[in-house]
Amino acid sequence: MVQVPSSVVAAAGLVGGYAVARWTKKRPLGGVVLGAAGLAAGREWHRQGGAPAAAGLGALYLAGFAGAHPLAKKVGAWPAVFGAAGVVAAASWAVADRG
Repeated sequence: MVQVPSSVVAAAGLVGGYAVARWTKKRPLGGVVLGAAGLAAGREWHRQGGAPAAAGLGALYLAGFAGAHPLAKKVGAWPAVFGAAGVVAAASWAVADRG
């Protein structure tokens, strides 16, 4: 079975969580998507890099979620979400997926 890289899972969680919340108008449902992807990516971060990597990337994932909110007021919602997802994906790739 092909394994999806944790960087893709994390980015998809941020983008997908926002998309679900926006299109369904149910923020908690977007939070479920965000949380499920974060947990899945976190398990892989822990497996690849141990607890320090998982903690650091998990904190960055949450910071990306929180930081996209004020950034959206300056650049727009979708650019902010894609920017946060890109930063998290790049860090995840560098720490856990690169091999």
